[in-house]
Amino acid sequence: MAEAATAVQSPPAGAQAVQRALGLLHCFHDNGPDLSASDLARRMDLSVSTAHRLARTLVSAGFLEQDEQTARYRLGPAVAELGQLSFHQRGLHLAAPELDLLAKRTGATADLAIRSGPHAVILVGASVRPDTGLGLRRPLHSTALGKVLLAWPRSGDSQSAAIGPLLPFTERTITEPDRLADELSKVRAAGHALNDGESATGVRTVAVPVLDGAEQARFALAVRSTPAHLTDDRLDWFLGHARTCAAALAVLLLPPDQRA
Repeated sequence: MAEAATAVQSPPAGAQAVQRALGLLHCFHDNGPDLSASDLARRMDLSVSTAHRLARTLVSAGFLEQDEQTARYRLGPAVAELGQLSFHQRGLHLAAPELDLLAKRTGATADLAIRSGPHAVILVGASVRPDTGLGLRRPLHSTALGKVLLAWPRSGDSQSAAIGPLLPFTERTITEPDRLADELSKVRAAGHALNDGESATGVRTVAVPVLDGAEQARFALAVRSTPAHLTDDRLDWFLGHARTCAAALAVLLLPPDQRA
């Protein structure tokens, strides 16, 4: 029995190399300058020789490319190809017109996000930079989008207690796990989340889930503006438009057998 248990717990062959290679790709998340082997080694806590070997392997597969003059690395064409393929397979290209319509009706910024580890990552909407195609990547606990994704977690998502330190961004940011748990209970009961200056002063956001049939948030939809525009007495009006858009997105983005 002990031998069987050991066999189950042993990682598959090559798992560490795969994890390190994926970690190397994640080093480029911040959209900063090209990275040297030393930069990658420092970020990954690896030796320079190991980082260089992993990077060269990813270059040969097209996931990284290396500048011939500086020897620095950047993301390669295979990543761009897979990103575009995933974007269209998810149907996200269909979401942009709905978000544009929501923004025009409300006079606010409209965004659609998914969860990526401890972050909410905006994939479509006004917060996506036209020059890079990258949207904001924000900690879950400090945003309305993140609260929605935590309140209706997908199968396999880590719980709110496991998302890491709850760092403060303003004096209103929730930084205690118990307070966050209480907040998520209120979010689920209300059917929406509110971020009132918790991620940035002078910014107010309301978000709703795009739910599947298992009551899991496949996406989070947010409308963001200023407290002067997104006022308490108009909150239900904004929510009505957001929920109408979320219902349309569920039809566009989810297969019929997975819709609520």
